[in-house]
Amino acid sequence: MESPLLDLRDIHKSYDETPVLAGVSIGMDVGETLALTGESGSGKSTLLHLAGGLDRPDSGQVMVQGQDIGQLDDAARASARRTQIGLIFQQFNLVPSLNVGANIALQARLSGRHDAAFCTELAQRLGLDDLTTRYPEQLSGGQQQRVAIARALAPRPALILADEPTGNLDEETGDAVLSLLLDLVADTNAGLLMVTHSTRLAARLSRRIHLSRGILEAA
Repeated sequence: MESPLLDLRDIHKSYDETPVLAGVSIGMDVGETLALTGESGSGKSTLLHLAGGLDRPDSGQVMVQGQDIGQLDDAARASARRTQIGLIFQQFNLVPSLNVGANIALQARLSGRHDAAFCTELAQRLGLDDLTTRYPEQLSGGQQQRVAIARALAPRPALILADEPTGNLDEETGDAVLSLLLDLVADTNAGLLMVTHSTRLAARLSRRIHLSRGILEAA
């Protein structure tokens, strides 16, 4: 039987003795899109960081494609992020000294999975093909977010983790960016776990879960 793409098992996490996650368990299959909602401070971003190997749980297992990445050392977790996981942040986190084309290719090059034709296809699909020689400061917020999406998808990761990916965009631009992200995730058969405060956007994904005070509730 094939392992789930993402399997969080009884995750606990505290900071400065303040509980943030209290026994959270989530399973997610290949190709599934899952929205994680909850009020500010509910632990959504913490859970996403744990799923992406950016932090370790105090207890519990973070299984990505059958491997407990929470038990890996820093170097091995970084390797898993490069090859298995694509991260999309609300703040874009583009490299200001690199142009659009180089930003898109960056993660794929670091993972040893650079495919120039696929990077070109992503730029075209995301409406960036005329902007590849520009730098982040020359782009609108929506354009920067589309570059961040292309960068995350370029290595063809199995799992995409997105933290409020449209939070800095107006509603119309955010809707368009999410549509592109969902299309590309479907085309590459990646799984998507997206943190959002918007129930309207969450409804566009295949499943929704709600986090409240570190505990999952029915969405």
